[in-house]
Amino acid sequence: MSAGEYDRFDRIRGVLAEADEPLTAREILALVEECDDCEEIDSPHRVATVLGRRAERGEVEVISGQPYRYRIET
Repeated sequence: MSAGEYDRFDRIRGVLAEADEPLTAREILALVEECDDCEEIDSPHRVATVLGRRAERGEVEVISGQPYRYRIET
């Protein structure tokens, strides 16, 4: 996994840790984009890809539905 992948996950994890409820990839992207100093994440698909990889390791909970929602236990 590249350093960029870790940086993206750290920002996404921060957004999810502050959330009161599970969020969609689109909602996560909108919150991550509010950071002016952060490297850009280009799409909800990229958010979902990063979270999907971490879900395989048990670091992220994926809640099935339309659309998927994501949660991190803090």
